[in-house]
Amino acid sequence: MASFHGNQTTSSTTTLPHSPIYHSIILAGPRLKPLQQIHARIIIAGLGRTRSLITKLLSFAYAAASPISYTRRLFFSIPKPDTFLFHSLITLTSKFSFPQESLLYYRRMLLANISSSNYTFSAVIKSSADLMAFSIGETIHCHVYICGYGLDAYVQAALVSFYAKSGRVMIARKVFDKMPDKTVVAWNSMISGYEQNGFGKEAIELFYLMQDLGVKPDSSTFVSLLSACAQVGAIGLGCWVHEYIARNCFDLNVVLGTALMNMYSRCGNVSKAREVFDSMEEKNIVAWTAMISGYGVHGHGSQAIELFNEMSFDGPRPNNVTFVAILSACAHAGLVDEGRQIFTTMKQEYGLVPSVEHQVCMVDMLGRAGHLNEAYQFVKNISPKEPAPAVWTAMLGACKMHKNFDLGVEVAEHLLSIEPENPGHYVMLSNIYALAGRMDRVEKVRNIMIRNRLKKEVGYSTIDVDHKVYLFSMGDKSHPETNQTYLYLDELMSRCREAGYIPASESVMHEVEEEEREYALRYHSEKLAIAFGLLKTGPGVAIRIVKNLRMCEDCHTAIKYISIIANREINVRDRLRFHHFKDGSCSCQDYW
Repeated sequence: MASFHGNQTTSSTTTLPHSPIYHSIILAGPRLKPLQQIHARIIIAGLGRTRSLITKLLSFAYAAASPISYTRRLFFSIPKPDTFLFHSLITLTSKFSFPQESLLYYRRMLLANISSSNYTFSAVIKSSADLMAFSIGETIHCHVYICGYGLDAYVQAALVSFYAKSGRVMIARKVFDKMPDKTVVAWNSMISGYEQNGFGKEAIELFYLMQDLGVKPDSSTFVSLLSACAQVGAIGLGCWVHEYIARNCFDLNVVLGTALMNMYSRCGNVSKAREVFDSMEEKNIVAWTAMISGYGVHGHGSQAIELFNEMSFDGPRPNNVTFVAILSACAHAGLVDEGRQIFTTMKQEYGLVPSVEHQVCMVDMLGRAGHLNEAYQFVKNISPKEPAPAVWTAMLGACKMHKNFDLGVEVAEHLLSIEPENPGHYVMLSNIYALAGRMDRVEKVRNIMIRNRLKKEVGYSTIDVDHKVYLFSMGDKSHPETNQTYLYLDELMSRCREAGYIPASESVMHEVEEEEREYALRYHSEKLAIAFGLLKTGPGVAIRIVKNLRMCEDCHTAIKYISIIANREINVRDRLRFHHFKDGSCSCQDYW
């Protein structure tokens, strides 16, 4: 091999290359990575401008996550990039999560007047979704039709995923429905799109259609489907998926195993979730955190701490999300001392900076336990930034829970000053004023909401009966069996009153008459769902309800009585946690 001294060679007439990329490699010296050493040898051999070699080198560079500056210089060293190079680079950069580079090469390809392929379009559509560059994605969609790829299966599957990720599920479904040949990838994209946008019921319905048409599901199908089951509480279908996986010898990898575990946990069967967790050969940090979180939302704080300690000793290193899960578990179980210690450990031993989520957990934990002064001082000591609205909201909830109206009004008014468009703050302030007997202020707050056209989030509940999900909202009469459900609920509530139940009328609007308040309370969505479930299931079958909002105090009390009268176990998952009602008591022990 020739040795170089300045611009001279001692053993051949080979001349020193003058490209900037060559000089950057030479200056790197012994610090060169293996890929750059190969590149250096290519240049020294006089092949530095050979397109096929540089294309292969770029492929390795993106696979090895080399610096963008290096890969770009590699690309610009090629005088006339051809179709193969552009298509390869666009596909590679999209695959290895370099979406900006993918779109950059696509733009340069268009400027070079080089045509796209179906693989190229699929890649840049994915990159647009990854970057949330929705206007660019729509422009590429136009290019798709201009270039004649509007009916290509790969491109259409990418478009379905793109529109679903952008939140435009209806457009995604239109693209999906127009596909002449739907691959399992397309079905998975649409099912996943529904699930990720909160349409778990629609995801399940689409899976049933997939089954009817004889399309064979794969692991990706089941990961999305199990997440949809968890979302709406469809434990019947979730159990069927578990049986299908076992019967067809699917590999219970960490992704599928975690989805299955999460389904059981969120559908109310935390012991089954633990069985799945223990059976998994590989457990990553997501699996550990999901199991800790599962214990937490069920109020099993001690088990959550035990598993957290096991993870700290013999598992992956806990991250920010893990600490949110364990602090939340402490909050739900009233384990204040343990929570304080874990919060200190997170900062001192793991060097993690508390995020908004950690701060919310701490305020919630202290506030639930009645340590309002300590919670308020914690909020005031947050620095250097102003505490986030979520932190103040947790503080406000604690004030309402412990009826500290003066502090509650102060916190609520501060919340409104920083988040004036959030209707939830007005509702909470109105309730606090009402509980304090300040009806003049209640009317004022309500009038502000009306004037600003702010509406409270609509509550709904779902129940899974015979592998079908039914949805109920307050006062809803659209269900085909409305009459029977309402009559049965009226009978239930009458029997509850005979047993000692008294409606908590302060749970609803305070400007209506007492009789109207009781009517509004009677037909809350969770009560309707429970009545329907009792009508449609046999004796001894547990009722499982999922509520999108926090359950009100009246429903919590009423369901205790219903569990006695109907002699049923009733499980309700609201926005915050699980409530397991049996024989007139709740697993939360009224600590919620």
